[in-house]
Amino acid sequence: MRDHKQLTRHTGVVAATLASLLLAACSAGSTADGGGSGKSGKTDDALKIGLNAEPANLDITKTAGAAIPQALLYNVYENLVKVDQSGKIQPQLAKSWSLSKDRKTYTFQLVKDAKFSSGAPFTAEDAKFSIEHVKSDWTIAQKAQMDVVDTVQAVSPTELKVTLKEPSNDWLYRMTTRVGVMFSRTGVSKLATEPVGTGPYVVKKWNRGDSITLARRDGYWGSEPHFASVTLKYFKDPTAMNNALLTGTINVIGTMQTPDSLDRFTNNPTYKVIEGTTNGEVVLSLNNGSGPLKNLKARQAVRYAIDHKALLDTCWAGRGKLIGSMVPPTDPWYQDLTNQYPYDRDKAKKLLKESGEAGSTLRLRIPTLPYATACGTVVKSQLEQAGFKVTLDQLEFPAAWLSTVFKNADYDMSIISHLEPRDMQTVFGDKSYYTHYDNAEFRALLKKADRGTQEEQVTAMREAARLLSKDAAADWLFLLPNLMVADKNITGLPVDNVSESLDLTGLGRS
Repeated sequence: MRDHKQLTRHTGVVAATLASLLLAACSAGSTADGGGSGKSGKTDDALKIGLNAEPANLDITKTAGAAIPQALLYNVYENLVKVDQSGKIQPQLAKSWSLSKDRKTYTFQLVKDAKFSSGAPFTAEDAKFSIEHVKSDWTIAQKAQMDVVDTVQAVSPTELKVTLKEPSNDWLYRMTTRVGVMFSRTGVSKLATEPVGTGPYVVKKWNRGDSITLARRDGYWGSEPHFASVTLKYFKDPTAMNNALLTGTINVIGTMQTPDSLDRFTNNPTYKVIEGTTNGEVVLSLNNGSGPLKNLKARQAVRYAIDHKALLDTCWAGRGKLIGSMVPPTDPWYQDLTNQYPYDRDKAKKLLKESGEAGSTLRLRIPTLPYATACGTVVKSQLEQAGFKVTLDQLEFPAAWLSTVFKNADYDMSIISHLEPRDMQTVFGDKSYYTHYDNAEFRALLKKADRGTQEEQVTAMREAARLLSKDAAADWLFLLPNLMVADKNITGLPVDNVSESLDLTGLGRS
């Protein structure tokens, strides 16, 4: 059995490259306070974190969106492997793994003493069930990430063998995300309200519309987290979240939604301010499948009509990064594509006229999330200055937006941050997804990237991103920054948020 570092070279050049990028940016694995694992034995300490988007329910297998994995992944649920703060793949329920010479068969050696919160032991049979459960019972788009799996075999209680249909550069990384969650074979009947996992926390209480409280559980197989309880408190009003920190109601603003007010905390010695990056591309989604924006020239006109720097300065206080694509800088195949569609109002007007859609009205339907409502009026104004007719309405998030836009595609444009890591394939690689982008050449490039050598992966993914941008499949407004504010004694908060999880296991208090 090779050691983990050797295996990572063989199976995960993506993770290694990503880690090196982060090293250049802010030193790999760094935290806002230079460390602080928080794993200091049992305490009665409690933590309260303010967030802006509450889950509709807790069923990670049937409900899309970032809120469920943000709360539960690595905290209540665990995976065979996880992503650390530097973006590197690390062991979790699998203590080691190897890959066959043909790059098709993974053999995982599992930890021996892990148990689910129900008391049932975690074995290779549960891992087999979990992988097959994605293929047979999940309904969200991410389930397609498991299509490459051919067979799963529980060789022994602590050994799992997964054979792929063909080599995949991407599969092991996907096992760090929601699709890699390990379920109990007897614990999936009430996922919407009673998740059962092997993680250090359980869902103790859910006050719908207000908060979810996680409690540290006895008998956890790994290192116990510092905090005995963590309450995730949800705020629809970002100013109310700021005030909650100022009054001591919460200890951490997990996602700062008023970047223009950051200075009031920066200049206050009571708090620490963290500013890094995320995977969250704020996308001006365009309906490629129906309506006026099925027309390529109309979509191109939209892209030329947006002054991205002015938009970022106006609606997000200049915080964030202009990227021009569906790839953040922390991915190995990132390239700056902002110059493909530079702001050019005259060109936008010309293309709109040529498209034949100048008389059409575009419906901009946005979720009631702070970045979307702040940027929606700016997008509407800029498009109208280029000759578009635009109506703007807000849909309650998550329920109304998920039903109207995401499920039924009853929209022309929307604004949503896609927070999932490496999600270009999910959002644009499936023509049935809500963007309804349908390009066989693009899908072929994705397949080439996944099946080829690791060098070919980077080359093909960059080519795919350029094609996606050229097709004006969407407009990428900016990349959300990781803006967090916390009591100064909270340790272990990440500078860069590179996974789906708000990982609570390394947090502590100095």
